[in-house]
Amino acid sequence: MFFWLAHITSAGLDNAAILPWKVQLTGKLKKLVFVALTTAAITAIIPAGTASAINTVDCPRQGSTEFVRLDALDPAGSGSFTACFANAGEMPVTTISAPYAWARYIWTGNNRVQWYGDGRWQPDTPIDKWTTFSWPHYPGGVKIEAIRIL
Repeated sequence: MFFWLAHITSAGLDNAAILPWKVQLTGKLKKLVFVALTTAAITAIIPAGTASAINTVDCPRQGSTEFVRLDALDPAGSGSFTACFANAGEMPVTTISAPYAWARYIWTGNNRVQWYGDGRWQPDTPIDKWTTFSWPHYPGGVKIEAIRIL
């Protein structure tokens, strides 16, 4: 395996020459160059993801809260539950319920929120801060599989 290096020489500000050097790589150096080039290519191809810091927190017993609050029914028949979330990101409700839950209301607190149900994130425009979002036409709740804080 040969590797071409370029050496720039300059005799003055307006006289510059690029001189190619042909270098034969040995076993260990060949592996090192291959790993470095592969790492650089992967780094350039794969975009940096956003970190998801969402987590569940204890719900305050009284008064308004800055956390997202989800009041829902467990489809397994174990009754209703309330879960609170903090920080931006997405979280499936499987961490607190069965594969889904029947949401009765969402309090957004100091957050903009969407829920995942029926195969898409809803609503298209996130629910604004300090809003109670409920479904009066669905007294049993609306199917929710995940929650997203923006």
